[in-house]
Amino acid sequence: MRGREQSQGSSPASRECDCVRLDPAVACCVRAERSFAACRPDRLHPSARPAADAGGRDLRRDGTGQRQARQTRERSGQAEGLRVSAPQTSTKRYRRVRLLGHGGMATVELAHDTELDRPVAIKRLAENLAANEEYKQRFLREARLAARLSHPNIVAVYDAGAENGVPYIVMEYVEGETLSDLVRRRRRLEPAEAVALALQACWGLETAHDAGLVHRDIKPQNLLITPDGTLKIADFGIARSLDGTQLTQAGTVLGTAAYLAPEQAAGDQVTAAADIYALGAVLYELLTGRPPYEADSLAELFAKQTEGSITPLRELAPAAPARLEDAVMHALARVPKYRPESAAAFAAELAATPAAVTTVDRSLAPTRPMRRVRSSWGRAAPRRRLLSAAAIFAAALVALVLALSLGGGSKSPKPVAPPSTSGSTAQQARAFSAWLRGHAAGG
Repeated sequence: MRGREQSQGSSPASRECDCVRLDPAVACCVRAERSFAACRPDRLHPSARPAADAGGRDLRRDGTGQRQARQTRERSGQAEGLRVSAPQTSTKRYRRVRLLGHGGMATVELAHDTELDRPVAIKRLAENLAANEEYKQRFLREARLAARLSHPNIVAVYDAGAENGVPYIVMEYVEGETLSDLVRRRRRLEPAEAVALALQACWGLETAHDAGLVHRDIKPQNLLITPDGTLKIADFGIARSLDGTQLTQAGTVLGTAAYLAPEQAAGDQVTAAADIYALGAVLYELLTGRPPYEADSLAELFAKQTEGSITPLRELAPAAPARLEDAVMHALARVPKYRPESAAAFAAELAATPAAVTTVDRSLAPTRPMRRVRSSWGRAAPRRRLLSAAAIFAAALVALVLALSLGGGSKSPKPVAPPSTSGSTAQQARAFSAWLRGHAAGG
């Protein structure tokens, strides 16, 4: 009774209410939910009620957001044993928007770059792997390798860092879908559409190989397609330099089984030819709806590759031209030296097929000429330059046909004189390609 009398004579903000003392410094805002959970509203002083109500609303809203985030993380992989990074902002520069997806090594979030006012994708190493130094080095090495590449058909890397010991990579955000999503939705593509996508992958790989990098994990999930049909190669997480430096020991197999070249499945030395094989396997799947080899283990895959038991492409895709089947099977040769000698050479073969000049329903045309392969690859470099030029000519023709097909026939193209044929072969190819793009745009 004495305590009650004393409390009645004290200030409203320091009064005891059901054994809970109100803190004047907090002013009932931050701890309002706990402080007033057991209090009757009529026991509060009128001056304290607005602050208590506001604090309670804020805490309830924050609690709802935390529960939703926790449920999202659990749905996104925690139930599968993957320790998903908690929602973070990376730095004050990047504001997290939502979770895009997760894989065996990392989660990917959509974020907003507050300095440049643009969406970005932030890839974070899974927390349970961040303590492993090898995984950490491999993850950050991806950022360094990919940052060396600048090409419209490769996902750009903007930034990298670490927060609370968890490394992250800030990348270009690509709207659209993966090639895997497209195959799942469409099952198989028309030959012209499949070739146009494969050509873009060739241009991206040519740039990577020219920089001395092998991707080693070309698969539909790592090939992104924008709404306008541009293909972008993503995830250089297990890429390695052609100079032989690598983080994994000899004999280590990295990659996705269905698209592994035989030498990669065997744990042997991997070169650019492995990427060409993988792209051939992807193209086979785009045309037929299934990969060339289906296996449940590396041992089974290697046995099937050794036997060479691939179902002929045209048995599963009768609409594919014979020359396209030859080009795909050339890329799928078991021995690396029997495959196209470069991504440029593979592109030239694809561009020369009848499927490359068939009208499709949207433009999947090249965005820039391919770069030549480094002369350090051997004496065949001059021949590769010619193949690159040939691919540019053929691909430019594809660009013209595709662009004109989008015009619907309502307009005839304006007559424009073709470029001069003087200069080197590469210069002629670049000029002709630019002229065709401008000619198509002017129509």
